[in-house]
Amino acid sequence: MSYQDNQAFDSLSGYHTTMAAHAAESDRTAFIRRTYMHLTAAVLLFVVLELAIFTLIPEATMQKAIGAMVGGWNWLLVLLAFVVVSSVANKWAASATSVSTQYMGLGLYVLAEAAIFVPLLYIAGFHGGEGTIASAGVITTFVFLGLTMIVFVTRADFSWMGQALMLMGFVLLGMILCSILFGFHMGVIISCVGIGLAGGYILYFTSQVMNRFRTDQHVVAALCLFAAVALLFYYILLLMISRD
Repeated sequence: MSYQDNQAFDSLSGYHTTMAAHAAESDRTAFIRRTYMHLTAAVLLFVVLELAIFTLIPEATMQKAIGAMVGGWNWLLVLLAFVVVSSVANKWAASATSVSTQYMGLGLYVLAEAAIFVPLLYIAGFHGGEGTIASAGVITTFVFLGLTMIVFVTRADFSWMGQALMLMGFVLLGMILCSILFGFHMGVIISCVGIGLAGGYILYFTSQVMNRFRTDQHVVAALCLFAAVALLFYYILLLMISRD
């Protein structure tokens, strides 16, 4: 994802917006505040959706649905569908012509994350021990806050990590494919790689929020941060289950 460093005309409001790094302090602060408010809203929506899924769907139906998702090579198809939906959601959230489309993109992405988390949360809830999900959530929160503080305090630009993170993502994808296709049991290793990747993306996207995003791109910025947080939570929870 790349963004121009020069001023860009904002067709939504009729004035010129700048990169956050070049904006006035008040505009930059307001942009960062809006971004993290939207991130918080996305996390809360995710929690509400998961609670609704596990509260309203009968146990037998849930078991059949999860069996269909993870049975055989079906999980590979689920991952492929998630990638496609995520790409569409990101494109909508980055729309420069429609605010409603931006929010539709963020909402679609949260919905996709909620769906792909269902099998893992089900296993964690019934086989991971009491408090496993809550513990993973607390750990995720502290790791996210710690990495965020590193960027805000040091004001370091982690944009250089982009290509390395992309390469690491392909490595993780290859490990997942081998696990699915050949039955390799690499739960702990995959989890550790996933946690490292998520931590890197938190540093990267937090740096982007401070330096690369325009001050009108708070919705897509929140989506990027939410994606990194969800990835971190997923692999921390997977690691806890794998060790058990």
